[in-house]
Amino acid sequence: MTTFLPKEVAEGLESARKHSLRKKSRLRICVGSETLTVLKYWGHGFSIDLDDAPQLRGLVDLYDGGKHLYQCLIVASEEDAGEMKYEFKRNTRAEDQAPLDFEQASDAPVALIGRN
Repeated sequence: MTTFLPKEVAEGLESARKHSLRKKSRLRICVGSETLTVLKYWGHGFSIDLDDAPQLRGLVDLYDGGKHLYQCLIVASEEDAGEMKYEFKRNTRAEDQAPLDFEQASDAPVALIGRN
């Protein structure tokens, strides 16, 4: 029994695998006006399809659907199985409000009640 597959069949299987990963993934990275689908994500990096992957380096934004998760400083790491892997140099969580520059008292009023 042989494990040899014709070139067309191997390419078809690889294409189907990438298509399946793209459909499952909600993660996207935004570089300027370009948006790319993240195929795999781990704690210190991510990978995108080699065919779609420009040689990225620098600041990118990582989104889960429409939610902005991180602002990342990245560097290309390696090519592996048709995917380009990138590693984080810096990975900063995106916040929806600015941090407070003062201590907020625990018994501070939540709102003001006006007089009628």
